[in-house]
Amino acid sequence: MTTIYDVAERAGVSPATVSRVFNGTSVSAEKVAAVRKAAADLNFTPNRTARSLRTQSSEVIALVIPDIENPYFTEMARGVEDVASEAGFSVVLCNSDSQTEKEATYLQIAIAEHMSGVIIATASETTSLDSILSTGRPVVAVDRATRYDVDGVVIANRAAGIAATESLIEAGYRRIAYIGGPEDIDTAVDRAAGWRAALAAAETQTDIGALQRFATFRVDGARAAMEELLALPEPPDAVVAGNNLIGVGAIQVLTERGLTPPQIGVAVVGSLPFTTLSPTAVTMVRLPARHMGVTAARMLLERIGGDAQPARTVVLRGDVQHASAVRV
Repeated sequence: MTTIYDVAERAGVSPATVSRVFNGTSVSAEKVAAVRKAAADLNFTPNRTARSLRTQSSEVIALVIPDIENPYFTEMARGVEDVASEAGFSVVLCNSDSQTEKEATYLQIAIAEHMSGVIIATASETTSLDSILSTGRPVVAVDRATRYDVDGVVIANRAAGIAATESLIEAGYRRIAYIGGPEDIDTAVDRAAGWRAALAAAETQTDIGALQRFATFRVDGARAAMEELLALPEPPDAVVAGNNLIGVGAIQVLTERGLTPPQIGVAVVGSLPFTTLSPTAVTMVRLPARHMGVTAARMLLERIGGDAQPARTVVLRGDVQHASAVRV
């Protein structure tokens, strides 16, 4: 289906200019003619409801994320801002702290301030988008799926969990634990499912449940979970960390105990923002956070510009960087 990006490319203008033309905002006659000709050539018709809403909205979008201190979301925000800025939009960054109450407040602010749309990484599966969607404003979900029929950009999380676990199996580890985020977040659950699937396929251990921990997506939660795992009568010889900060917390505890690769294997779903270990000592499934932000922003701008096609979800895959350390 033709989008405002297609029209903009054909007319030789920015997506924001295409949006302004169809919203009746002041644009030079030359650009108006170029846009309308491109739209006619491509059989592009803007959505009337979206166009009506757009004339009442500011050129501002909200980006709601659960943890502004997590470099993964910072990188994602940069991708959103780059695309939005190029199209003439500003981005308001909202940190929910994984609290649905704060999240709801930010969504109400987006409505009150007539923001054009919202990109959101939801705080939990109970997040309500009813209020913002009832206004007709477009919403794009990032990183996490929602129960709503909205556009989304997510990671192939089960595949990431499989890749991280398989790297440890191939390196010779056999008792591999998993530490993930909250059980009510699909990213944590799906990565754990990948970990279990890889272990089941390898048939290397039978007590998988004893080696699984759900904590928070932060350093302190990972530290507590790693301490629990090391206290087991038969502790793990490797661990899969469900995100970057979990990886940091797990490695902190292991380092304090004098346990470093290859004594104990570590694989992280994400990129380590800081660690005392050599980058080659840890397997990382690098996640395309900036590309996720870029993709989400483009999808939102298309909706703002009148795109009326059915909701779609884009799935991005991680890139595995194998550790050089092998168990001895």
